[in-house]
Amino acid sequence: MDLKRLRLILDRAASKRILVIGDLMLDEFVWGKVGRISPEAPVPVVEVTGESFFPGGAANVARNLRELVDRVSVIGLTGKDRSGQQLRELLAERKIDISDSLEDEKFPTIVKTRIIARHQQVVRVDREKVASPSAKQVAKVVAAVGKRLGEIDAIIFEDYGKGFLTRELVSQIARQARAAKKIVTADPNPHNLIDWSGMTAVKPNRAEAFLAAGIASRDFDVSPKKDVDLVHAGKELLQKWGVQYLLVTLGEHGMMFFEKGKRPHHIPTKARDVFDVSGAGDTAIAMFTLALVCNATPLEAAQIANHASAVVVGKLGTATVTRDELISSFEHDFD
Repeated sequence: MDLKRLRLILDRAASKRILVIGDLMLDEFVWGKVGRISPEAPVPVVEVTGESFFPGGAANVARNLRELVDRVSVIGLTGKDRSGQQLRELLAERKIDISDSLEDEKFPTIVKTRIIARHQQVVRVDREKVASPSAKQVAKVVAAVGKRLGEIDAIIFEDYGKGFLTRELVSQIARQARAAKKIVTADPNPHNLIDWSGMTAVKPNRAEAFLAAGIASRDFDVSPKKDVDLVHAGKELLQKWGVQYLLVTLGEHGMMFFEKGKRPHHIPTKARDVFDVSGAGDTAIAMFTLALVCNATPLEAAQIANHASAVVVGKLGTATVTRDELISSFEHDFD
């Protein structure tokens, strides 16, 4: 894809309207330096120099979209606690619509705390409670999405396996969206047995793809093009879910793109430096979906997602990619 084509696709992005549905969380980063080992245990002592907070999970998908899209909405569940309030304030600051998100005083907002020293993650602390929405809450969300359908171009389901996405919620919303001829994509969690049938596209990573396909995953030391197990898993999922496209992320090996009736296409990684993989999958599903909405071909959309992921892994923290950074990544390719 040349730069003129890329700019044409990105020029369409601002006017699009995308809804993200899934597990909301607050990402906390504690920055510091290590100067000694604790006398209490053989662990490093981190001297804290700063803290940062970012929208995480499905909220990070929305945050990535907001870099390029004027109207982004997110629906999920937060508690009526300090972390939930902080997450909502972060989203409001970025002008991400949270009017249909749920608040539950009995639910503790999910928080992931990463302690970083010398550009390395020392430890991650998760505060979470896996909980599914009640029947009343599911009905409320489904009704809210139904009212929005005429105003949106695509829906992204972001599943971190924390319980918000249930079979009932996904199936009812997906049915409405398909009837309205909307693009619907999903970033799945293999431990949450949701039927993704009929989605436009699904984006698992390699391990998730193997689990979903029921195929034993083995370490691979061959190029993705020669990874017969991966190709088998991809074809199985295309048939199992009945999706049009399957995008499997492969970490440092890039991505493998599957489309019905066509040969799999390997897209090598564009990452030059990898500092932090936090949220890279969020960026991939966000940019892949947005590109499809902007009339990119499926393969062009996969290439854009690949470049966007390469940009964010070169940053510390839960990061996003800007239009200029995306164009610069493609320019580097041509250079």
